[in-house]
Amino acid sequence: MYKVPLSDIDVGKAEIMAVEKVLKSRWLTLGEVTARFEQEFAKYMDVKEAVAVSSGTAALHLANLVLGVGPGDEVILPSMTFVATVNAVLYTGAIPIFADIKGLDDFNVASEEIEKKITPRTKAICIVHYGGYPTDMDRIMAIARQYGLRVIEDAAHAIGAELNSQKVGTIGDIGCFSFFSNKNITTGEGGMLVTQDLDLAQRARRLRSHGMTSLSWDRLKGHASSYDVTDLGFNYRTTEIASAIGRIQLRKLERNNIKRRKITEEYKGNLKDLKGLILPFTHYLGKPSYHLFPIILPNRDQRDRLQMKLRKAGIQTSVHYPPVHLFSYYRKTYGYSKGDLPKTEEVSQRELSLPLYPQLSLKWVQYICDVIKSSITTQRQSKGKRALRIGQIE
Repeated sequence: MYKVPLSDIDVGKAEIMAVEKVLKSRWLTLGEVTARFEQEFAKYMDVKEAVAVSSGTAALHLANLVLGVGPGDEVILPSMTFVATVNAVLYTGAIPIFADIKGLDDFNVASEEIEKKITPRTKAICIVHYGGYPTDMDRIMAIARQYGLRVIEDAAHAIGAELNSQKVGTIGDIGCFSFFSNKNITTGEGGMLVTQDLDLAQRARRLRSHGMTSLSWDRLKGHASSYDVTDLGFNYRTTEIASAIGRIQLRKLERNNIKRRKITEEYKGNLKDLKGLILPFTHYLGKPSYHLFPIILPNRDQRDRLQMKLRKAGIQTSVHYPPVHLFSYYRKTYGYSKGDLPKTEEVSQRELSLPLYPQLSLKWVQYICDVIKSSITTQRQSKGKRALRIGQIE
């Protein structure tokens, strides 16, 4: 067990009581609690429609489907993301077209790289707001309008983030959120799709439940006696238990995002003058949700050595992300290779994500920073001694 895990969940008595209430109701599948969660989420996001689903991946898949993405279409998206972003495109039969990121200071996809990849087969652009830091949606939406493309926002990291006082996830055609255990809101597994378009939301609701025109809850309440199946749908329903947890988590979100911001500021204050270390997102757009705290080391060897030193000190870290285009499946299927996305590949070799979650105390942040300082100083001294020995030999 780690002294300091990479992430942790803020779940307490309120969530336990909410789950207990659902269990006592004896209705555990999609129903009234989920409907309330959707309404509250839509109100928080200031959108007309929110559709709760079983995962962020399900939200992304449905988003692509309801926007008409299908076989032979192309969707432009970053490789600097979790594989779910890409797989959701593949599930429709469409082809993922990877675009490079901005650079070492900003891991979001570059708008100029998106524009280079547009072809007559391009149907949509999928944006990932890396680490909860909003990307340049003004420029991306302008490109989308110019070429007649749809825009999906993968906002799995970015719940509560804002750009120009508008919630991230509400700027494109559809926004998708994840409630996995390491996210700013967790229900264990779960996700949400948001949109201002009633027709898109209605189709997403049908598709999440096998394309059926009514649900068991509707029939229980006497709103329907039977159903039709109008689409080839999926079992992407969430549960009343997950929705009960989600409602409580949503109430905690703003407070917890403020805690994440303070932890981020503490990290930056401690590490800003450390030679050889780059702190990305020093300059950023809008209001982040502070989902991740990434750092950049001079090279992969130093990154790996620091990760090992932190592990020995009881501190869990991770890499966000190994680039999707270089995973075996995507290389074999689509012919991607090293060098295709140089900035993405450079970051993936040098990035390390430090622990970040609301309950992380500033004392532990200081401990993490002290280990980093000690490790980097030791590495620098070792390198200097090695250089001196080489000089003496010469």
